[in-house]
Amino acid sequence: MNIIKGVIDKITVKDNLSLVGIKVKDINLTAIVIDTPESDSHLQVGKAINIIFKESEVIIGKGNNHSISLQNKIEGKIISIEAGDLLSRLRLDTVAGVITTNAVKQLKLEENSQITAMIKTNEIMLEYD
Repeated sequence: MNIIKGVIDKITVKDNLSLVGIKVKDINLTAIVIDTPESDSHLQVGKAINIIFKESEVIIGKGNNHSISLQNKIEGKIISIEAGDLLSRLRLDTVAGVITTNAVKQLKLEENSQITAMIKTNEIMLEYD
């Protein structure tokens, strides 16, 4: 499980949903939650939070041109790769992810490779301090 500390910097509400903008150092991430500032008092701009997501929800990209709809992108360097027959666990200097071993081979990933970890907005959970 990945846990990253951040601060809520924007909330957009529609009906019972909130699109939450989160600042983590110089990275902007977003999460969608089934709550609003009216229904959850912790949902406030400036509030410190933990961003939580499973390693299996991390998508890995190599190179600089990621023209895709995913908004949550975290640059990092591969620290280690634990390769199994089907799945491989990548530890980056920023987060960890699990992808297929076949994808590791196709992308020619190796230690010290600079890559981008991407997480779908609906796969991020928030935890309040």
